[in-house]
Amino acid sequence: MATHKSAEKKIRQIEVRTERNKSRLSKVKTFIKKVEEAIKGKDKEKAKVALKDAESVIARAAQKRTIGKEMAARKTSRLSKAVKNIK
Repeated sequence: MATHKSAEKKIRQIEVRTERNKSRLSKVKTFIKKVEEAIKGKDKEKAKVALKDAESVIARAAQKRTIGKEMAARKTSRLSKAVKNIK
């Protein structure tokens, strides 16, 4: 356990950041699932709306460094491609 004031503060900061990142990542996953469900149901209009919302949440998570920018770009690209290919 930490004995210095600065180390104790750092532990508190890490706990707060961890909770914040968990929340953001959970939100990203939820929005991705909404897009995937619309794709699975072959509902192109619903998928487009869900994709727009998901892109926003993914970009925000990348901006806040919860996920990496490459991961964000990859997820957005794959979801966009899947929505585009709905027949």
